[in-house]
Amino acid sequence: MILVSAVILAYKEEPFLEVAVEALLASTGVDVEVLVVDNGCTSDGVARCARLPGVTVVGPFSNIGFAAGCNAGARAAGGEVVALINGDAVVAPTALAHLAEVALRSGVGIASASIRLADTPELLNSRGNDVHFLGFSWSGGFGELAADHAVHQDVTAASGAGLAIRRELWESLGGFEERYFIYAEDLEISLRCWQRGLRVVYVPDAVIYHHYEFSRNPQKYYLLERNRGIVVLSLLEARTLAVLGPAVVATELGIALLARRSGWWPQKAEAWAWLWRNQGWLRERRRRLQGERTVGDRELALRFVSRLDPQNFELPAAVRPLNSVLAAYWSVARRLL
Repeated sequence: MILVSAVILAYKEEPFLEVAVEALLASTGVDVEVLVVDNGCTSDGVARCARLPGVTVVGPFSNIGFAAGCNAGARAAGGEVVALINGDAVVAPTALAHLAEVALRSGVGIASASIRLADTPELLNSRGNDVHFLGFSWSGGFGELAADHAVHQDVTAASGAGLAIRRELWESLGGFEERYFIYAEDLEISLRCWQRGLRVVYVPDAVIYHHYEFSRNPQKYYLLERNRGIVVLSLLEARTLAVLGPAVVATELGIALLARRSGWWPQKAEAWAWLWRNQGWLRERRRRLQGERTVGDRELALRFVSRLDPQNFELPAAVRPLNSVLAAYWSVARRLL
């Protein structure tokens, strides 16, 4: 049978960690090794899991971020397939087998699970993530009936809460870019697969129950804005950046005004400052990613949505009227790519 290396991070208390690990070990249809990455767990969950057969605990034993933690676990993987599962997500018995089967198909880059809300498992947390042409991303299908999304389909981005990828491809991509720390690393690696002509596929049979909680804090706003900037500046072609330039500038100014009104202006300013300070790294990152792609933005533009429509949180009232303007802009911009 296929050996799947399941990487699961433990950060802070992780009250569902032991249940999540036991569910991974009970998977059917595949052999499983579980790599628990102690990313600064403050409970005894890691110690309890370490006593379970089939579990290996990996350092660093402090918080180095989601991206670097996943990389640490994947480096210890021996399986043909690497699965990334959140510490608060419980897999159904056949989930890993379904993910691995799709991940190993020719032409597939990443298999993304049917992430369900643990408290209401008939509803979706994510059927893969939607991506806006300005780099915003959110949980696709949030709160919708999973039964309405019962077929395999291509999605723009996989959800980092539950995905699988061939280990060989993961290593070829270099894993997650660790400067993201957390947020958007799953978006970047998904878009890089599409740029290589590899699909990202939603697998409805691969059910994972996620104890999901949406949080907002100033540091999260900083990371989301900074990381969105990294995605846009490093992944889009020069022609695309030129075409989107006016929309990007207008959106940045609009977000700055919103941040000032909402109290997180210092975090937005720091996101800009980080991008400015790291221009050299961004240029090098851009050179590398543009050099490895085989598919242009004209084709990939079909994968981006034109409207901001997240269902897991409410957009500020000032943003909603802009959707029609952005959609009209994108309809014209796509023809110029």
